[in-house]
Amino acid sequence: MTKNGDKKGGATLIDHETGREHRLPIVGGTMGPRALDVQGLYGKTGLFTYDPGFTSTAACRSAITYIDGEAGLLLHRGYRIEDLAENCKFTEVCYLLLNGELPDKEQHEDFEHAITYHTMLHEQMRDFYRGFRRDSHPMAIMVGVVGAMSAFYHDSTDISDPEQREVAQHRLIAKIPTIAAMAYRYSMGRPFMYPRNDLGYAGNFLYMTFGMPTEPYEPDLVLARAMNRIFILHADHEQNASTSTVRTAGSSGANPYACISAGIASLWGPAHGGANEAVLNMLREIGDKSRIPEFIARAKDRDDPFRLMGFGHRVYKNFDPRAVVLRGSAHEVLDVLGRRNDPLLALALELEKIALEDEYFVERKLFPNVDFYSGIILEAMGFPTSMFTVLFAVARTVGWVSQWNEMMEGGALRISRPRQIFEGYEEREFIPMSRR
Repeated sequence: MTKNGDKKGGATLIDHETGREHRLPIVGGTMGPRALDVQGLYGKTGLFTYDPGFTSTAACRSAITYIDGEAGLLLHRGYRIEDLAENCKFTEVCYLLLNGELPDKEQHEDFEHAITYHTMLHEQMRDFYRGFRRDSHPMAIMVGVVGAMSAFYHDSTDISDPEQREVAQHRLIAKIPTIAAMAYRYSMGRPFMYPRNDLGYAGNFLYMTFGMPTEPYEPDLVLARAMNRIFILHADHEQNASTSTVRTAGSSGANPYACISAGIASLWGPAHGGANEAVLNMLREIGDKSRIPEFIARAKDRDDPFRLMGFGHRVYKNFDPRAVVLRGSAHEVLDVLGRRNDPLLALALELEKIALEDEYFVERKLFPNVDFYSGIILEAMGFPTSMFTVLFAVARTVGWVSQWNEMMEGGALRISRPRQIFEGYEEREFIPMSRR
């Protein structure tokens, strides 16, 4: 293993206007592309780099998640996502992301106990929900309630104290499912359900979401296993938009609750966390299996703006390793719920069959991705599409707090300050209104 930060050589930048040459160091990690170190570029040359979207810029050093899109590889602390999703509880993966190693039996029991006994919310937060309109989007509620946690749990906002940071991390991981379930139930006009300490993380979330105080509710094991996998598969995904938002907010020294609220707001964007909702909207637009050939033809037409949502992936160029795991869960959930003949879900299965067999999709590697299968599962379970991104936020919270804490432990905190290329007016003479 190569130590992070070891110099791997250098590159020479030539300014053809001035003829000056500047040597830039090249740095690398244990895996992945090397990077030009441009930290001193402006001071030496008076030049910035221009990289809209930062798609060619490494903004941080991290040891948490590694993605190789060409190989269809997603690693958390060195472990393949397929192995984690098939063999672990979500709380084991949480421990791994936070601490760098998978827990042994005793460590996991201690960690799970810490999470389980933090699931209750401050009772006054129930009143906070009532300040939202009944028809508020659940993500709007999530942004507000999570941001407000710093007002209720201000004993864990000192980011310089490792113990307070740990308490904040545990509180966020534990309470986000409770907050999410309450957001759903508030929008439905149903009474809030207190968490149960005898249930696992995924099962407890299903209970708080779908249980009723008038009758017993035990989460189905197949559904709980599918939810556990969804949580694991969405736990972290390197430096995506919402994770970068959390790191940017945290770079100012903001408290962890504010940072996670910022991440949730970023995730709410339809280009980020709304992909599985877009899949369901597409299926409703198609409407019936008889119309599939029409939409397949449109998807193949370069002049038609229509795109099949949930197929292919911006990062994974061959296949999405998360989809391989979730495909099995999707079929298990449809079987246990008896919903294979549901028109919308039958339509989804027909699209899946075509994508896996049609030469056009196979050649271009436009296979169903994790959003396609998670959309099918959540629809079958009875979640409204407005809750899809909420569930993404529940899963991704552990990734956000892991990335945030890694930044806090990294030494001197440096505030994020991107540069710009200014295209406005040069300095002009001010003219008083009486002369204009």
